[in-house]
Amino acid sequence: MRVVLGADHAGFTLKTSLVDFVHQLGHEVEDVGTYDQSPVDYPDIAVTVADAINAGRADRGILICGSGVGASVAANKIPGIRAGLCHDTYSAHQAVEHDQANVLVLGSRVIGIELAHELVRTFLSAEFSGDERHVRRLEKENALDRRTGHTLDG
Repeated sequence: MRVVLGADHAGFTLKTSLVDFVHQLGHEVEDVGTYDQSPVDYPDIAVTVADAINAGRADRGILICGSGVGASVAANKIPGIRAGLCHDTYSAHQAVEHDQANVLVLGSRVIGIELAHELVRTFLSAEFSGDERHVRRLEKENALDRRTGHTLDG
């Protein structure tokens, strides 16, 4: 799998560790920054991660900021992105299995490195179920996007 990782300055240290971890799991990695702890704005990083996914350079993304909330909000405003802020493994796999999430968002000031590794491993190994009820719900989400001028389904 091709995975794009991005973080603001608050998530830089965690991202650096996760780049190596994701590579060790056998995935291709694209690190889109930030590359040091100089202040940057998380919406800019969210756009960069989303662009890699929407351009087909990555299958999934991992996005990190201090709490994860800001990056999650920003990422979910971008058509084609389904970002889930997860701080437990149940949510990390269910985000993909039920909601077809393509971006895992983490709060570097909320979780430690070992939990981050477990969340990433869980997220990257999960697959969308394709169950009728999940497809139906995704179709309703797509309808909501169309109401707001966003399109995820073509």
